Amino acid sequence: MEIPRFCYHERLSIAGNCRMCLVEVQGMPKPAASCAMGVNDLPPNKDGSPKLINTKTPMVKKAREGVMEFLLINHPLDCPICDQGGECDLQDQAMAYGMGGSRYVENKRAVDEKYLGPLIKTFMTRCIQCTRCVRYMTEVAGVEELGAIGRGEDMEITTYLERGMMSELSANVVDLCPVGALTHRPWAFVARPWELRKTESVDVMDAVGSAIRVDCRGREVVRILPRNNDAVNEEWISDKTRHVADGLRMQRLDQPYLRQDGALRPAGWDEVLALVAGKLAGTAGERIGAIAGDLAGAEEMFALKDLLARLRCRNLDCRQDGAKLDPSLGRASYLFNSSIEGIERADAILHDRRQPTARGRRAQLRASASAGGRATSPSP
Repeated sequence: MEIPRFCYHERLSIAGNCRMCLVEVQGMPKPAASCAMGVNDLPPNKDGSPKLINTKTPMVKKAREGVMEFLLINHPLDCPICDQGGECDLQDQAMAYGMGGSRYVENKRAVDEKYLGPLIKTFMTRCIQCTRCVRYMTEVAGVEELGAIGRGEDMEITTYLERGMMSELSANVVDLCPVGALTHRPWAFVARPWELRKTESVDVMDAVGSAIRVDCRGREVVRILPRNNDAVNEEWISDKTRHVADGLRMQRLDQPYLRQDGALRPAGWDEVLALVAGKLAGTAGERIGAIAGDLAGAEEMFALKDLLARLRCRNLDCRQDGAKLDPSLGRASYLFNSSIEGIERADAILHDRRQPTARGRRAQLRASASAGGRATSPSP
């Protein structure tokens, strides 16, 4: 059984704005919004049997057609140039549940575009005020940077102060938007979804290891989108993860450079390797060091280790951020001993801070108490 909806989302609070999920409940004179109605809250029939809920009656069909007609009153007919085309919930549900035409002949209202930052392009005239983006920023991202002003037809989604969103999870609102009012600015008018080859992968830009999907056109990576993984990232990814593919096309080093007279000049590989070999040949092993990059593969790091062994050098490390990790102390010294999903179910969280201030310790305790758990912050 499929019930259409726009404002409802499994990971957000219930708003009941769009009214697209109307169903007919036995004994009720009007259709009811199913997203805001719990089955257990319905009173039983006189004989004790549960209420019968209909989703395909003429009343429901007429109600959904009316709601869709209202939603499309001010929506522009710009599907051929909309980046949401092919992935648009409004397109799909208008075809499945809407009317064949519209009785609205008056002028459509237009809304000024909003600046939400360098990653999000807005077409606010398309907005149907489902408030998914507002609820996501408040409930998931944890910052109240988006909100609604005005009432009725004059309602607009904005950042209040006309400034871009500062959250590192802000671009997820584009995935949540069901109508194309919010789109990705770096990918604007680049490709259509059906042109892309989709490959499932895992993010390596942070320690989370988010489940992602890489969309390519030919040999070019066009975009990176999240995949569902309740144990790791649910269905959200950071802005860094989402737009790191831009580094594959723009401002990328494609040849070696040599510094000469204080400036960099292009050079060939033979010249650069000869220079490096000459400097290493005349340097003692204890004066040579190497640091493995975060994105280096196992084969590359093994080759680097083999090179340093031939140079009689033992100065090899991968801790670029100065982390105090020592494998001789065992894996328990650097593992959190809990999955990301398990943090939410933890009875207690231990904050190990070397010199915590009294103010910081109280803030930790208040935050943990508000979350329903216990926090312990040991003294140094």
